[in-house]
Amino acid sequence: MKQFGSYIWQRKRTILYLLICAGLALGFCYLYEVPSEAVGYAFVLCGLIGAAFAAAGYGGYRRRLCTLTWLNGQLEELQEYLPPAQDSLEEAYQELALSLQRSRLSERAQAAAGRSDMLEYYTMWAHQIKTPIAALDLLLQSEEELSRPQVEEQLFRIREYVEMVLTYLRMEHMSSDLVLRRQELDPIVRAAVKKYARAFIHRRLHLSYEPLPGKVVTDEKWLQFVLEQVLSNALKYTKAGTISIYMDAACPCRLVIADTGTGIRSEDLPRVFERGFTGQNGRVDKNATGLGLYLCKRIMTKLSHEIGITSVEGQGTQVWLDLETAKIEFE
Repeated sequence: MKQFGSYIWQRKRTILYLLICAGLALGFCYLYEVPSEAVGYAFVLCGLIGAAFAAAGYGGYRRRLCTLTWLNGQLEELQEYLPPAQDSLEEAYQELALSLQRSRLSERAQAAAGRSDMLEYYTMWAHQIKTPIAALDLLLQSEEELSRPQVEEQLFRIREYVEMVLTYLRMEHMSSDLVLRRQELDPIVRAAVKKYARAFIHRRLHLSYEPLPGKVVTDEKWLQFVLEQVLSNALKYTKAGTISIYMDAACPCRLVIADTGTGIRSEDLPRVFERGFTGQNGRVDKNATGLGLYLCKRIMTKLSHEIGITSVEGQGTQVWLDLETAKIEFE
């Protein structure tokens, strides 16, 4: 009954028009003294024909309504089962529905991909953070006196992993977290170096670093995270020798972090910024996740900076941060 009432209500203007026409016809018949029996027969015949058309129209309306109601839960098959449009207005409504369907399916696919990426990352992160936790557990179970530097090193690694996962979570809304301003470059680099001071001492690596002149338009927090990741990689793959931080003489706007570590194979270089790619070094270091440089690349792009790597296997790696787009000014 509700469907029938809706069907009648949608056609209220047509029904009103027919009633007005019928009233006018009755008026003319009365004025011209047309026999009432002839008028009655005409109205009954018109009523029967109108009822037949109304019944047929209501049947089609009900079928279309049932189809649309069913399609409401079958959005993936919307275009395949959508009934043909009967006029331009309905065609426009159907196009709008299809556009909304495509948008919803796209959002659903993006959300699914995001959940998959997040699950993959957390799985890798959980395996990664278990290593320093297990090392701390072994230290605590050891009958020997606890070595403070060893404990501090494992706690430092845990803090690194926690900072990385927090950065990964903030990446989706990084634009709203950016605070770009002109500032000295040297304090940002010094803060990153200071964080790894104990690692340099523990591994007996030499640091070649001179104060860096110039200012840079950037976000201090995000740029420092990139520097920390690059330094962390340099420390991880440099067993002995020197890590150097300097501005490229040939390109004054380019900051270089070079090490004398294991280097990267030439065939791995084009893929080092891909998510999850670890290359030959990652197969040696079972704890590598291939996310550090991936995050660095994304952050540098957001900051309108560039990052690149040159390396020779067995001789070392140079990571350069091109800050030209941020207009470093030397005084």
